[in-house]
Amino acid sequence: MGLSVELKKKVGPFDLDVAWEMADELAVLFGYSGAGKSITLQMIAGLMQPDAGVVRCGEKVLFDSFNKINLPPQKRSFGYVFQNLALFPHMTVDENIRYGATGISSDECRKRLAEIIGAFRLEEVIGRLPSKLSGGQQQRVAFARALIRKPDVLLLDEPFSALDNPLRLEMRQFLKDVRNTFNIPVVLVTHDIIEAYTMADNIIVYSNGRVVQTGHPSEVFNHPANKEVEALVDTKKLMTLP
Repeated sequence: MGLSVELKKKVGPFDLDVAWEMADELAVLFGYSGAGKSITLQMIAGLMQPDAGVVRCGEKVLFDSFNKINLPPQKRSFGYVFQNLALFPHMTVDENIRYGATGISSDECRKRLAEIIGAFRLEEVIGRLPSKLSGGQQQRVAFARALIRKPDVLLLDEPFSALDNPLRLEMRQFLKDVRNTFNIPVVLVTHDIIEAYTMADNIIVYSNGRVVQTGHPSEVFNHPANKEVEALVDTKKLMTLP
């Protein structure tokens, strides 16, 4: 299941104009804050409408400005984990995960809920509110809610940015496990150089609303396309790799 994106969007003085595609892989949108990565994710998911462009997932056209196609978010088969996780504080773990199962029959929902709770080791906290969970447990609940509908692609907007380093390392491994278990393409937004280098099958480098380089991490980091990318992927920062 591939994803193909061509997007144009003007937001105040900021002008986004990007085009890229990915295969069945983990693609990282990498760049400084404000480069347009999160806006891209929102437009892919249907949470923001592009001024022009096309979004295709496999053979399905989700947005096409020329042909006036614009499927609403609920019609797009994406799982989405927000930077702040966006768990409902008044809902239990069980209720938060079920919220992601809108449109699924009750029997199928129960089956998937049991599977995903076991896969993410949430059995002991199923009746708790988010405020009673650890940071790692909150992360797993957000992922479970995003995946219960068995989406075609998982979209992640800097989900680990607020975590301390030990938990961040744990959640990077967790994401790799999710990818292997659910066999799902992933788009991960980050401006963390170590996260980009260690997680990506393909890096898509953003700068000021443009894609300035794409490729395997070793290609991008060893052969930056210009001085700007060279500064962005300064390999000295990788000396802190665990």
